[in-house]
Amino acid sequence: MKIHPTAIVDAKAQIDTDVEISPYAIIGKDVKINRGTKIGPYVFLDGETEIGENCEIGSGSVIGTPPQHLKYRNEHTKTIIGSGTVIREYVTVHRATAAGGETRVGKRCFLMAYSHIAHDCRIGDEVIMSNNASLAGHVEIENNAVLGGLAGVHQFVRIGELAMIGGGAMVSRDVLPYTLACGDRACLFGLNTKGLKRHGFSEETIHSLKQAYQIFLNNSYTLEDAIAEVRKRFTDPKVLHMAEFAQTTNRGLCREKRKSNPR
Repeated sequence: MKIHPTAIVDAKAQIDTDVEISPYAIIGKDVKINRGTKIGPYVFLDGETEIGENCEIGSGSVIGTPPQHLKYRNEHTKTIIGSGTVIREYVTVHRATAAGGETRVGKRCFLMAYSHIAHDCRIGDEVIMSNNASLAGHVEIENNAVLGGLAGVHQFVRIGELAMIGGGAMVSRDVLPYTLACGDRACLFGLNTKGLKRHGFSEETIHSLKQAYQIFLNNSYTLEDAIAEVRKRFTDPKVLHMAEFAQTTNRGLCREKRKSNPR
């Protein structure tokens, strides 16, 4: 372990081998830091927080502090950061609210400067949050999604796998997997085709997703009818995941922006 003498590390904290803790960092008694992780200067780790292996926590970040929630009464909750995740300067991640709850960030995520993850959020693997992107409580983000800078996500919203959220977007409804969304309030703008190709999606799968997308956006279908039609016509697992995501929405789905009628 390489712990700078100005760092304050509680004697009860669990610090694994090969961990580096920089000047003026503060590590609370219930914190666990796994091997190979580097803690930057002025970082504050609080509560029952576990940092995975080979993470990087940038200067001034605050992780595991109480949620910004008026009903929180110091219940026993957790914050978990997955292995290989990079957290840059001044990122904030709050622990969960209800007893036994977790705020969880997956593996190999990249949280850029000043991004914020509120209480009870569930973030998948390899998610990217650009500068100042912010999540309200109970947000769920699936694997490989990307949030542009200054994007804001309403509480309880879900963002699907490999979705891309444009910079400055205000997201108040669920975003289908594999799609692009931006604007205030965020609307869909087709599939994240470049992202799908980068992740090895076949042309056949991309074509099927485009067809399924058109079914979901077809106003002649109810949501239930669209889900049934997609399941009837396609067997591709990625398309079926889109249908499952749509079926389990509680806040409703982002739609395409309505085009104004020409004068």
